[in-house]
Amino acid sequence: MANSGLPFVRRQPHRATTFLRKHGSLFLLTVPILFVLIAYVVYPSLQIVIRSFLQDQEFTFAHYLEFFDFDHPANLQALWGSVYISLLSVLFSALVGVPLAYLFTRFQFPGRAFFAAIAILPIVMPPLVGVLAFLFLFGESGILPRAIQALLGLESVPFSIDGVPAILVVHTYTMYVYFYLFASTAFADMDASVLEAAQNLGASRWMVWRKVVVPLLTPALGGASLLVFMTSMASFSAPFIFAGGFRILSLEIYNSKLNGEMELAVTQSVVLAAISIVFLILLRWYSKRRQYVGAGKGVRVQAKTIARGWPRFLVGISCVVFVLFLLLPHLTVILISFVKNGTWTWQTLPPVYTVENYLNLFRQPRLIQPISNSLKLASMATAANVVFGIAAAYLILRKRIVGSKFVEVLTMLPWAIPGTVVAISLIIAFNQPQVFSFGQILVGTFWILPLAYFIRNMPLVFRSTYAALEQFDASLEESARNLGASWWLSFRKILLPLIAPGVLSGTLLAFVLAMGEFVSSILLYSYSNRPISVEIISQLRIFNLGSAAAYSVFLIFMIALVLVVSHRFLGTRSGRVVV
Repeated sequence: MANSGLPFVRRQPHRATTFLRKHGSLFLLTVPILFVLIAYVVYPSLQIVIRSFLQDQEFTFAHYLEFFDFDHPANLQALWGSVYISLLSVLFSALVGVPLAYLFTRFQFPGRAFFAAIAILPIVMPPLVGVLAFLFLFGESGILPRAIQALLGLESVPFSIDGVPAILVVHTYTMYVYFYLFASTAFADMDASVLEAAQNLGASRWMVWRKVVVPLLTPALGGASLLVFMTSMASFSAPFIFAGGFRILSLEIYNSKLNGEMELAVTQSVVLAAISIVFLILLRWYSKRRQYVGAGKGVRVQAKTIARGWPRFLVGISCVVFVLFLLLPHLTVILISFVKNGTWTWQTLPPVYTVENYLNLFRQPRLIQPISNSLKLASMATAANVVFGIAAAYLILRKRIVGSKFVEVLTMLPWAIPGTVVAISLIIAFNQPQVFSFGQILVGTFWILPLAYFIRNMPLVFRSTYAALEQFDASLEESARNLGASWWLSFRKILLPLIAPGVLSGTLLAFVLAMGEFVSSILLYSYSNRPISVEIISQLRIFNLGSAAAYSVFLIFMIALVLVVSHRFLGTRSGRVVV
């Protein structure tokens, strides 16, 4: 072609194309994350708040006036019962967990590593299974009370746990681990030079503890207290089995829903969520005001060897008793799982044993369905948690969009809301076709449970990924981009392998909790999608103790397997808990 003599003009790309190239990844991350948060966190939460102020489509405070009616104080009693149980759970869990952490980090004695590892054993027991273990072991018809009665020839059992003491025993057993883990890390990281400096300046041992050790422990104790209080406020399994006439707000929500009093259930849910969020804010505020940093030489405190004699003997005996107490619930559930259904009534120990309970789990379609359901529900919810958690953490830390702090708060909000409240909010929000449910009614369908599990465990993968991302500089990705790699290639080949341990730790925890989830399941399940936790209660109601225990052992095995995998692939890299 002949040269026309006109200068060559490069065609400029279209503005839309330029925008997508420059901001495409930001757009692809922001829109889905905001949609998920608005549709499944903000919208259901707003729905129960709005519903609590409506009566016959008119705005009113009648439901709250009914709740706070001093002439009919049932709801106030339930509110106080929840706060009372939660505060005592924090106290007793601290009294057990902190001394154990001090003993296993500051003293050296035979078997210390074994005892320290056994101390986290309650983690492998789902809350519902732990409650059943204590019922079989220490209840009025439990093995130990019956054994003592038979041994001493008593007319009635000498003791049994029930009511508030039973709830506190179960809570302490399952929740002291938070204080143990947090305090162990704090004691291990404490600078020896700071303590020595205080002693050299003439401080007594008590003053060193009060002025140095306790302030340095404040962040750990605050984080553990927050976890225990929130977990206790949301607790449902222990009150469901042991509460009796004692009122707990989470249980009152369940009863109101069963009785068809949804307005009351909604109001109770809002109050429970408000108390939990207020405690979260207050404790966070207090922890930030009481933060201390040890300005020492970075020398860790060396464990002291306990000399031979009475101290070593007492420590050994105490540790053996402690291990037996920790193992007894697990061993009890395993024992009961071999009991033939319907054969154990008044006897101290089960008279007939069989392996049929385990065989039936995998050869009878009706019994295998809850296992299949739990695996499918937990896998679907956890997969969604992984995708959302990675995307949300990357968006907040790397893209730093306007309002990122608000997005982070919304992502962590389900962690502060009890499971009963999440379930009620989903019932209110999706009991009719909605835009966010794509024109479908979700309540009563298979999909409502994985959605509930996804919302409940949303903060776990997000927080673990967020913590992992904070450890790596953004320059690693920028270098790859400058060398010509696309955003997706640099993310997949560089960033994702680096944060994989953090992502996996949160993923495993989310899967474990989803497998044993009972609080929201009992309010949302239908027969076709009933999970293992609901089936355990169903088997207990028809006195199939062996089958209920076999399901429980299966859950324990699944959790133990996940912990083994976590230790095998992550080692100590996932050992710290991020709050």
